[in-house]
Amino acid sequence: MSQKTMPAAVAAVAILLFPILAGADPSREDIARVLITNFPQTQRIAGAVSVEGPIMHAQMQRLKEIAVPPVGPKETTRLIPAGVLTMDGFTSVVLSLDGQLRGKTLQAGAVGGILIPEEDSVQRAFEEEGYMQFRLEIAAPAAAGGSVYFASTPERSGVAFPRYRVFFYNTTDKTATVNLYAYTTN
Repeated sequence: MSQKTMPAAVAAVAILLFPILAGADPSREDIARVLITNFPQTQRIAGAVSVEGPIMHAQMQRLKEIAVPPVGPKETTRLIPAGVLTMDGFTSVVLSLDGQLRGKTLQAGAVGGILIPEEDSVQRAFEEEGYMQFRLEIAAPAAAGGSVYFASTPERSGVAFPRYRVFFYNTTDKTATVNLYAYTTN
């Protein structure tokens, strides 16, 4: 051990042994074991280092009150564009969809959202041939003559791209007002 790393090693051992030497109960939950590793050649840190507040590991995004007239999910040129969701830095997303039909529906169907990565080649395939690569999808059933309100079951998916374009469809016979919730997590 070199002269430079000796004080850091002594400090780390002192931090770990202090609760035991001070007579603290090691089974208490408020005592945490801390391991300090110093990488002086690969990670040079100068100045003060601090973390203020909790570190975000999740984020909620919403697309609210989007009007979606009747349009099938395979009618790709007529799908209703609703915006872009940013998922950069997150590994998964939980999608939830709800809304309200503008009147009692006579035809059962579903209201749904399709997320397509915002990548040039993926968007080109979608725009030119309606081909939806790497898509994420969420849908909520709407019963004929039932409630005007609908909601999906939340669906968890892995995130493979930093940004997704959102398109909506509606296979009922009434226009729907749709809300999409995207809860991105690590």
